[in-house]
Amino acid sequence: MMWILHNLLFTICIALRCVISAVGVIHVPGYVGSEVNVSCSYDEGYESYEKYLCKNNCGNSDVLITTSNPVKNKYRIHDDKTARIFTTTISDLHSVDAGKYWCGVTRTGKDIYTEVKLKLVQDRCCDTVTKVQSYEGYSESVSCTYESQYQNNLKYICRGNRPSTCLQQALITSDKKQNGRFRLDDDKVLGKFTVTINSLVKSDSGSYLCGVQRNSDLDVFSAVELKVKEWCCVRSTEITGTVGHPLTLQCPYPRQHRDNRKFLCKGDHRNSCRDMVMSESRFALRDDIYSSSFSVMITKLEEADAGTYWCGSDSRWRVGNYTKIQLSVEFLQHTSTVPSTVKTPGKTVPPTSENLVKTQTSTMKALGKTQTSIMKALGTTQTSTMKALGKTQTQTPGQPVKDAALYVPFTVPPVLLLLIGILVVVVYKWKYHKVKEDEAIVDRNAPKAKGLEEVMGAMDNDIYGNQEVMMYSKKQTSKQQSACAQYEDEDEEQDYENFTTSEDIYCNENFHLANRK
Repeated sequence: MMWILHNLLFTICIALRCVISAVGVIHVPGYVGSEVNVSCSYDEGYESYEKYLCKNNCGNSDVLITTSNPVKNKYRIHDDKTARIFTTTISDLHSVDAGKYWCGVTRTGKDIYTEVKLKLVQDRCCDTVTKVQSYEGYSESVSCTYESQYQNNLKYICRGNRPSTCLQQALITSDKKQNGRFRLDDDKVLGKFTVTINSLVKSDSGSYLCGVQRNSDLDVFSAVELKVKEWCCVRSTEITGTVGHPLTLQCPYPRQHRDNRKFLCKGDHRNSCRDMVMSESRFALRDDIYSSSFSVMITKLEEADAGTYWCGSDSRWRVGNYTKIQLSVEFLQHTSTVPSTVKTPGKTVPPTSENLVKTQTSTMKALGKTQTSIMKALGTTQTSTMKALGKTQTQTPGQPVKDAALYVPFTVPPVLLLLIGILVVVVYKWKYHKVKEDEAIVDRNAPKAKGLEEVMGAMDNDIYGNQEVMMYSKKQTSKQQSACAQYEDEDEEQDYENFTTSEDIYCNENFHLANRK
């Protein structure tokens, strides 16, 4: 009977105190699966008194934890006697943990109670998600709206989609506007704060929460899904130019960028390239708004110009607004007999002087024997030809020595061919005339063979006893023959029909008269 009366009086007492402290109800929101802190204050003079947290009617079995035993199961309690606030932490929250709690201070007689209402929601967000897509190396801004009554509240952004830990893991907050690659700007007039992420990397992809802190309730959140794509969709081209020659690079751009500043920069990476139009006078930019493209002319290409170039019309490096150009350079090839240039990525290596000398040496050795035999056969023709070649190969003042060296193997083959042709013609004509002459001698000697034998016999028998007479006769005969021969030379161009026998008789008569004398 006494026990029933005691419980009744306790219930009435609690009920009366709850009514009295109803205006001081503490609302504590929380997320299922996380933890919450329930903080309760007390008046001065109760610092040394025991504090506790209970549930329901605060019977003996409803007391969850006391400062006398500060850790019990999933509850922890701490008394800050300086601030006169004791805080109970409840971890591993479940839906059944939601409801009414009491903060109590033990004292003689009636305890002091403060009502606490715990509200729990699922630890996830949100029904609506804003999707943002960007590329590596870019800067991207995420905008988060809020209601006007939260103009002065703390704003923040965090990775993930768990509201319970977002504030503790915030990347940046409105009370610290810059933090590494993150910057937060709050426009209170528009009710929007913007978070800018610079130099995006692929690992920045994922879920983000924009949060606005509320003191008496759960914070307000909006969800953002950011996708950072690999920077791989660039239009690229390869161009080869010749050292010392002009070269023009073409760069198209979107029509909406016709008023943007156009640029051409050089470097392995677009974020660290040098503007060539601004820094090099050899680079001249010309914009053609009608074709939505601009060109950059390099007036005189140099070997050091080889490399990677980026041309575009958008300083934010948006995909599709620029072109990547891989420029290679090469040296001018003088002729096909010179070893071909060897291309390397970005540069072309010219033939070395050592290789050129080897090529010329082998060419001259191969032609050496042929040239020697031709020169011997041609005799004086060789000498005059070589003199002509010597004049031709004489170095022009101011001309590089390497041009003269190159001239020899390029000129000798045609000259040798010409000399071989001349030699063939000469030999052919010489053999032809030799054969004709032999045939004529055979024909002339055939009818005179017998007479020749008689004359030779007479000479052997010493028919002509007087040698002086014979020599005189021969001398006179020779004179007459010369005279007749001279006559024939003077008239050989006349018509044979006008030639008379009297002239022949005249020559014969002169011959006989000379003999008689």
